[in-house]
Amino acid sequence: MSHNLSRRGFMVAAPLFLAGCATAQTSSPVQPARPAIPQQYLSMYAAMQDGEFALPAIDLTGVDPQYWRRVVRYYGPETPGTVVVDPERRFVYLVLEDGECVRYGCGVGRAGFGFKGDAVIQRKAQWPRWTPTPNMIRLDPERNGPFADGVPGGPANPLGARALYLYRGGVDTLYRIHGTNEAWSIGRSVSSGCIRLFNQDIIDLYGRVPTGARVVVLQPGSADRSGNPATPAEV
Repeated sequence: MSHNLSRRGFMVAAPLFLAGCATAQTSSPVQPARPAIPQQYLSMYAAMQDGEFALPAIDLTGVDPQYWRRVVRYYGPETPGTVVVDPERRFVYLVLEDGECVRYGCGVGRAGFGFKGDAVIQRKAQWPRWTPTPNMIRLDPERNGPFADGVPGGPANPLGARALYLYRGGVDTLYRIHGTNEAWSIGRSVSSGCIRLFNQDIIDLYGRVPTGARVVVLQPGSADRSGNPATPAEV
């Protein structure tokens, strides 16, 4: 597993602030300037070509920075190589050596709250085909009904660029960790789907975990597994 847990450089730049101004002719309040996004994150979430498909850059301005990919301290009992999903806090962790983890922000669909406990990644797919489950069609027929026959992989597919399929006892749980084309949904509860990551993040996680990796989905009320960004932090 060690080759899947290699560490690359992570250095968080100090935020830069732009000064706001207003003229005497307006009574509108001055909007506070947003801090500049550090270059490391602009590069991390930049546009990229992935096989035959082009992924656009992610607009991070609408996503809380805590949900950007980073290395943090890890305080759970899980062993290195384990993927831990915390639906309540909207995080996915890949446990590393030396008490650290890669922490990814996630969005959690209705199905993402319906599974707890251990599973195994039994299948991985690049640009997977998506077919809504009968339950998804029942719960949201207007949105999911037109796709009952499935949607081929590609930029318009709800599973995004990659999918990790969770099994228990050799049986598909129908629980997925996958990408999303709706970057705004990271860090939020959404109407459908399981656990969604930025496409750039699911590509990163996909490349780090092998088939057979253990996954733990935490119950509500579980202790927080992560701490402040590790220093120095390299992924």
